[in-house]
Amino acid sequence: MFNTKEDAQNWIENIKRFGSRLDLSRITKALEMLGNPHLEFKSIHVAGTNGKGSTSNFIKNILVEANQKVGLYTSPYVVEFNERIKINHKNISDDELIKYTNILHDISEKLIEEEPENIITFFEVLTVIAFLYFRDQAVDYAVIEVGLGGLLDATNVIMPEISVITNVSYDHMKQLGNSLESIALNKLGIVKENVPLITAIEDMHLYPLIYEVSAKKHSRVKIVNFDLVNNVEISELTAFSYQGNDYVLNLTGHHQMKNAVLSIEVIRLLRLINNIEINEENIKNGLLNTYWPGRFEIFKHKIVIDGAHNIGGIQALKESVKTVFKGKNIKCLFSVMKDKQHKQMIEELDNFCDELYFTEFEYQRRADAEELYFESTHYKKSYHHDYKEIFYKLVNNLNQDDVLLMTGSLYFISEVRKLLIK
Repeated sequence: MFNTKEDAQNWIENIKRFGSRLDLSRITKALEMLGNPHLEFKSIHVAGTNGKGSTSNFIKNILVEANQKVGLYTSPYVVEFNERIKINHKNISDDELIKYTNILHDISEKLIEEEPENIITFFEVLTVIAFLYFRDQAVDYAVIEVGLGGLLDATNVIMPEISVITNVSYDHMKQLGNSLESIALNKLGIVKENVPLITAIEDMHLYPLIYEVSAKKHSRVKIVNFDLVNNVEISELTAFSYQGNDYVLNLTGHHQMKNAVLSIEVIRLLRLINNIEINEENIKNGLLNTYWPGRFEIFKHKIVIDGAHNIGGIQALKESVKTVFKGKNIKCLFSVMKDKQHKQMIEELDNFCDELYFTEFEYQRRADAEELYFESTHYKKSYHHDYKEIFYKLVNNLNQDDVLLMTGSLYFISEVRKLLIK
């Protein structure tokens, strides 16, 4: 029995990350034991390599502007553990988190009694907690972000109104395969019978695969056409026009414009199929009022933190930095997980950063700073085992033309963000 949030969180975070079997059997059984809460609310399912969190937030905030009660399930967290599960703009409370964790602890024990190998995983526990909370709070809609891939992700038990795939890039190849086709096929695993799919995938080589999978599921497909976007202005804000309407975002970058356009299309289709009242002002305000910590988040106009944890994320980051901070001296502090494509990520950083500082933080999956240092060919680089020491040194010695960029892992970004907020 957990009585504190710390105890509940500690139990959740120390459960195995992956089950002995990569399938949906454990979560399906757990949900059956709890009365299948995931089938008692309408949902929107969001998959993709990058941009899932921003897109999910855009969709949620537009629906909130239209007076809907909306659940949001995302991962990982940047500010606090509870932010993974929220309704409208409010995180799940500590008391609710404790209550549902106790329920899941009991379910977990029962599953192990039935079959010792049946250990429910970290992400499955969080997913079921979110489903129970959204059912009990009677949300109008829940926006559910896929954790990893799609086909065998714990969230892939829902029957959504719309399936959404942001994009496809290289990440999690150990689980999803080494080709874009295998990664895309896994993400297309969220496509359900007669449920429409909207995607912002731009790689035309993948279109036949998208149409083939969707046809088998009798799912109609909408691929977003970015040729219809114009007047794009990227600064600390992002402005653009789409099909005659002007939009402004508090999130920076071309990739955020794409996430916003995808969200607009999802909302338009949802409005059509469910006959809900959502006007253009709701869409504009929902987009404008979306803030997403740790995603090209700018402090004091010259410090940027961004959880670009894969090659696609780093390429989007590079484009944003070159646009927003043209002509500035870019100092980059980098730390990443050892199971990521850090060599390819560092190649990108070598090409657009003026100074590179490699570091590490206390997390079992993190890469060693020294190892990262030797993967770089940069002429002005160094490594530092103590991230706090190099953080303060860099922050306190920024010149007028300097910009400090901190990136790599969202877990790392979470740690340096705490130091910035202090």
